[in-house]
Amino acid sequence: MKPLYLRIPKGISLLFSIILFIFAFSLSITLGQYYIPLNSVMDAFFHYDESITEHIIITTTRLSRAIIATVVGASLAIAGALMQALTKNPLAAPDIFGINAGALFFIVFSVTFLSLTSLSQYMWVGFLGAAVAGAMVYFLGSLGRDGITPIKIVLAGAAITALFVSFTQGMLVISEQNLQSVIFWLAGSVSGRSLDMIIPILPFIIVGWIIAMLLGRSVNILISGEDVAKSLGQRTVLTKLMIGIVVVFLAGGSVAISGAIGFIGLIVPHIVRGLVGIDYRWIIPQCALVGASLLLLADVVARFVIMPQEMPIGVMTAFIGTPFFIYIARRGLTKDG
Repeated sequence: MKPLYLRIPKGISLLFSIILFIFAFSLSITLGQYYIPLNSVMDAFFHYDESITEHIIITTTRLSRAIIATVVGASLAIAGALMQALTKNPLAAPDIFGINAGALFFIVFSVTFLSLTSLSQYMWVGFLGAAVAGAMVYFLGSLGRDGITPIKIVLAGAAITALFVSFTQGMLVISEQNLQSVIFWLAGSVSGRSLDMIIPILPFIIVGWIIAMLLGRSVNILISGEDVAKSLGQRTVLTKLMIGIVVVFLAGGSVAISGAIGFIGLIVPHIVRGLVGIDYRWIIPQCALVGASLLLLADVVARFVIMPQEMPIGVMTAFIGTPFFIYIARRGLTKDG
């Protein structure tokens, strides 16, 4: 069964996505435990006064949090769109590459045996774990005479995910006290992160964004079928390898920054394809905007659910994404690109 497209002109759809992103970004900066009017936000940017509490909150907390949510949301959505194109499975997401599980295992291992404690250390270890898991999945999925195929990479991703999850659970049972030091990271959050912390990871993400944008035409050819792509002169193995690298950079960098945030990479590509069709030259940039907007809005809601405390943003995205996942599964969309 094919998804229903709204047939909105692509330019209008893109404009709507830009407006939605600006709206969500504005809400992220103004709303929270303390409401800050937009005029105060503008004053903080152009006439900063360190004696004004609102200006301090905006520049030290709200702005960095909104930027990080934007980076993570955009990256996860693009990675999800590419994964669904690569595997030809609409239920695919970065999780299928074992990225979350790999990052989680490396972090828990480091906390248990290397006594790591700082968030910046978690970031680098998590990024390394995500990259290792992605490389393992790609290697296993490409074994055999036919090379990498959608079914093999799905099976490889499931196997690596199960392996890392079981190892992680074993370590948490052995050293339960270490769970408390990583529990909020495990649930996913953009709170408490500063822009200085993401700068080392940012080059990987920016390179991933650029390559993803350049891959749009190649992905269009790839999803038309292996034989068609080869007949048109496409080097399909190279295209799949580049997609895998981009997924590791974007999803791995996102997990390293914010922890295990799920469902953004699953649901956003479906929303965007419903708006613009299956042209990945439009899907990829629009996924970035919609993914960023969705994560920004989820973060805003997470601030109010259990005030004065905050709910981890990963819980909010799961709350939004689970019904959508069930809806997709019930529609039987198992073969759409």
